[in-house]
Amino acid sequence: MSQQELDPTASPSAAIGVQLRRFRKARGLTQIELGQRINYSDSLISMIENDERPAPLNLVRRADKELDTCGALELLYWTGKSSTLIGGFLAYVGHEAKATAFKIYELNVVPGLLQTRNYASALIEAAARRGEIPQDKVGERLNVRMARQALLYREPAPSIHVVMEESCLRPIGGPFVMAEQLRRLESVASLPHVILQIAPSSLGENLPTTWPFMLLTSPGGAWMAYLETIQRGYVERDDENEIRSLARTYDWLQAQALSSADSLALIRTRLKEFDAMFPIAAARPTSWLKSSYSNGGGNCVEVAPGLPDILPVRDSKDPHGPQLVFGADAWQSFIAGIQSGDFGTI
Repeated sequence: MSQQELDPTASPSAAIGVQLRRFRKARGLTQIELGQRINYSDSLISMIENDERPAPLNLVRRADKELDTCGALELLYWTGKSSTLIGGFLAYVGHEAKATAFKIYELNVVPGLLQTRNYASALIEAAARRGEIPQDKVGERLNVRMARQALLYREPAPSIHVVMEESCLRPIGGPFVMAEQLRRLESVASLPHVILQIAPSSLGENLPTTWPFMLLTSPGGAWMAYLETIQRGYVERDDENEIRSLARTYDWLQAQALSSADSLALIRTRLKEFDAMFPIAAARPTSWLKSSYSNGGGNCVEVAPGLPDILPVRDSKDPHGPQLVFGADAWQSFIAGIQSGDFGTI
């Protein structure tokens, strides 16, 4: 089929078509070759690249994996489908996906780029309960947030510096969800391109702002800023005075915040506190149920339902051995994945 020039701003599907073609050509693949690798017809790929048909999610995910895009196509897919994103955010996401450096200041909640799925789900579900977003749009907003995190692992990796106010370590979603989130922060802080600092609450009135903000660098080296209120987000590229002012504020925050080592120590201290809230030894589950997959032979899994927010899992052949602990939401997602065949067959 013939190729036509598309305006990537014309529609979400056009943006996916343009990016799919760019990624494919960068890999030196024809539509036929890509189709063979991801098990889709070259005619469908051509129609997607010409914005004649929307891209199926499964094709988007396979193309991301084959073309090594760090999830860029899936991010476009979800941002295009979501009608609940605040004004200005879509413009920001386009810059975020290409940025080479980030300076992030956040208060009250962990930055979206570092959130676990359960933590993000707790926040988004709460927003739906308050009526800020429709309940049927919760999944879309959650998928957008998770898809954005692919930039943490792309090559070359962007430089990421995060200063979080200590209030970000307050409980969200219950102790299990928060412990999981703190482990995520611990893990991300170990990445060589990430610096994580905590601004202690003892700074009090000296904290320089009541709103979070982000500074990011474009591939050409220009800095821009993103600020967000409850109502909308703002990308600032043209006001050099505003950007310089935010940069000075961020420099002050870096100097006043705890060092990376002390910040990590504080995160680990809070993690111990949350871990202590749901020790399995103290819970002593007395009712274990064998998995429905048990057939009298082979490996059998037992679960202990009835504990708040968590589900212990053990090997029935070794009842006194180690136990795994899942958050209730994580376990339900795992079961749903098995039922839908996401993990193949055993």
